[in-house]
Amino acid sequence: MPESAPRIAVIGGGQLARMMAQPAIALGVPLRLLAEAEGVSAAQVIPDQLVGDYRDLATLRQVTDGCSVVTFDHEHVPTEHLHALEDAGVACRPGPEALVHAQDKIVMREAMTRLGAPQPRWAVVSSEGDVEEFGLPCVLKVSRGGYDGKGVWVVRTTEDIAEPLAASEAAGVRLLAEELVDFRRELSALVARAPSGQAAAYPVVASTQLDGICHEVIAPAPDLDPHRAAQAQQLALRVAGELGVTGVLAVELFETSEGEILVNELAMRPHNTGHWTQDGAVTSQFENHLRAVLDLPLGSPAPRATWTVMVNILGSADPEVGHLYDGYPHALARDPQLRVHLYGKDLRPGRKVGHVNAYGDDLEDVLERARHAAAWFRGDLGNDSD
Repeated sequence: MPESAPRIAVIGGGQLARMMAQPAIALGVPLRLLAEAEGVSAAQVIPDQLVGDYRDLATLRQVTDGCSVVTFDHEHVPTEHLHALEDAGVACRPGPEALVHAQDKIVMREAMTRLGAPQPRWAVVSSEGDVEEFGLPCVLKVSRGGYDGKGVWVVRTTEDIAEPLAASEAAGVRLLAEELVDFRRELSALVARAPSGQAAAYPVVASTQLDGICHEVIAPAPDLDPHRAAQAQQLALRVAGELGVTGVLAVELFETSEGEILVNELAMRPHNTGHWTQDGAVTSQFENHLRAVLDLPLGSPAPRATWTVMVNILGSADPEVGHLYDGYPHALARDPQLRVHLYGKDLRPGRKVGHVNAYGDDLEDVLERARHAAAWFRGDLGNDSD
């Protein structure tokens, strides 16, 4: 590798870091990984690696030594450690002042309020009385540490309040109450932003959640009013600019039955709702994330096909289903255009172990192809399926 090539440190060894490896190879940019354990998803494909704890500042200093920039597979690195790295001259992208809005849901809500962004009614609560005053039903969320539906409770009665209160107290974090939004569907507006201010907005997508985990994404969101789509993209670009985000930002949204959009969550890293871009966009979210953190010109976010559908492959609850690669002969023979992405993870019930992307001009056909392939890999279809 030429000495002039910038090296990127990536904190976290999950599938997001794994999927940064391929565009990094194409760009000629070496990655150095901080993995949480031997043999995790990204550690299987990134040879320059250190196993250690992202909560340890000395470990962070070691992995970033000699790197031009550090970026993240997850948002859990302590904010004070990122400030310490910046003070030592390490470029953190996104930086701590931005990343804290993805780390702390209350900080995010306060920022959205300052920006005048549309969002659900919310309040910080610390007692049963606070929750009752806010109003039931509602959603309670721990301010830090929750993901994929963990740390989130739909509270309909006073009896439901005790568990989230106890969880927030045990974790030493604040508790956020949000109104239970009667939404039509969930949308996601994904953008990439470089330190120079250049930004690119991907088409707004519709996502379906299953047990708190992203299950399916349709790009672009069907039947979305063009004005609303532009509004969502402009909102995401504004949030990225105002918060100083570098890299990929996903703004997860609720679309109400009245057609309004409300900010639900922020993620400052490549995101599950952007996995469709690997095969359905001119430039994937992973390549644009790397380009952005290096302050290179961004690639086109334009779609390659009329429709792209991403469906996650989750580990089956059936202990007899345990060989993902056995799905290849059927799935690939049935659909030569199918794209399969497996993460090299051990199978556990409900765990995200891969995803499939299908694309084409007929949405119903694309949906059927993607759903069939994901179901086959999950083991939900018998060997006599078409």
